[in-house]
Amino acid sequence: MNSKLDGYLNFQQTTISLLARRQEVLASNIANADTPNYKARDFDFNAVLAKKLKSANNTTASTDALGADLLYRQVIQPSADGNTVDMDVERNLFAENSLRYETSVTMITGQVKDMLAVLQG
Repeated sequence: MNSKLDGYLNFQQTTISLLARRQEVLASNIANADTPNYKARDFDFNAVLAKKLKSANNTTASTDALGADLLYRQVIQPSADGNTVDMDVERNLFAENSLRYETSVTMITGQVKDMLAVLQG
């Protein structure tokens, strides 16, 4: 059974979980930048977030099972060894994702503080 508290925190909880998973994927791309034939991966964050929020509203599904379908990144500049990691792209996405993660943590912290203030009167 979903309570109002669950609904209040669900968006940020789902967002943080997906951003953490995306950070792992991007870090893996960066770590394998010199691995021959490694194919850079990512997922459509907005599509997965919308799917998770929709399923959470329709059922009591947990946000633990992320179910983000990893896609192969489009090759901008192919390398001789078959590796598709573009370090400039990966670093930019990693930094952007980190900033979004920090923002989400700040927002959920604020929500919890607001709820505590209401409860303490």
